Amino acid sequence: MKLFYKLSLLSVFAVIISCKETPKSINMATEDVVAETNVISYPDSWVNSRVEKAKERLHTSVAGKIIWKAMEAHGGLDTWFANGPITFRFNYQPLNGKTARDSYQTVDTWKNRSVHTSATDSTAKFGWTGEQAWMKAKDSTAFAYDTKFWALTPLWFVGHPFVLSGEGVNLELLKPTTFKEKEYAVVKVTFDAGTGDAPDDYYILYVNKETSKIAVMRYIVSYPEYFKDGGHAPEKFTEFIGEQVVDGITMPGGFKTYWTEKDNQPGEYITKIDFTNVSFNLELPKGFFNAPEGAQILN
Repeated sequence: MKLFYKLSLLSVFAVIISCKETPKSINMATEDVVAETNVISYPDSWVNSRVEKAKERLHTSVAGKIIWKAMEAHGGLDTWFANGPITFRFNYQPLNGKTARDSYQTVDTWKNRSVHTSATDSTAKFGWTGEQAWMKAKDSTAFAYDTKFWALTPLWFVGHPFVLSGEGVNLELLKPTTFKEKEYAVVKVTFDAGTGDAPDDYYILYVNKETSKIAVMRYIVSYPEYFKDGGHAPEKFTEFIGEQVVDGITMPGGFKTYWTEKDNQPGEYITKIDFTNVSFNLELPKGFFNAPEGAQILN
């Protein structure tokens, strides 16, 4: 009995010690914690969620699957968002003597905001905050074009196919085509009513069947401020010239634009576009895309 008593005490003591040394198993709910910083940043979990939703949406059609493969071929939608805002110089040069549009610009690819700085006057700027178009320039003629329209337009040249990841985008598979002896899948892009300032715009993209990279963009401009009674400009045919890889993203080296002619062939060469000084920036201050003090609000 004494032996049993001693063993029992030892057993109880061992259990007590064991309980103290063994950490408790606690089921804790995991949630994203966004650290407060002074720079523009988006958590990986946000990026992953947005990418997965886009993938799911695009995989509901053959055309969508082609665009998803194009995103992968150009570096991946996850990389596009994770890289942060993109900065570049976009020099749009009409060959008929019309107004050139040359600016250094930074675009928030996550929220579609932008800041442009004149290539000839670093004090002349304009942009889009996501809600307001603004301009700040000493010379009222610094930008002799519609800056509200142009604030995000270059993104729709340099950002394909990634700009097609959002809602309100409709994709239609057209007949395949051949351009410069290469075979292309052809996808037409239209938009739901109320999407952006020009929902009647369309794009027709040529996606290389072997590489899944985009080589041609046909498009129209239907911006209501230009066409107050409806309608649109004649279709244009933009060829992507060369390529450049920046932080894992493959983009065109530049662009050549023609009028689209019979049988969807390029006709007269009308615009040269230089796309240079490309980088991504993860260190922009949070207020970077706000309208600066003294700016003129355009809407």
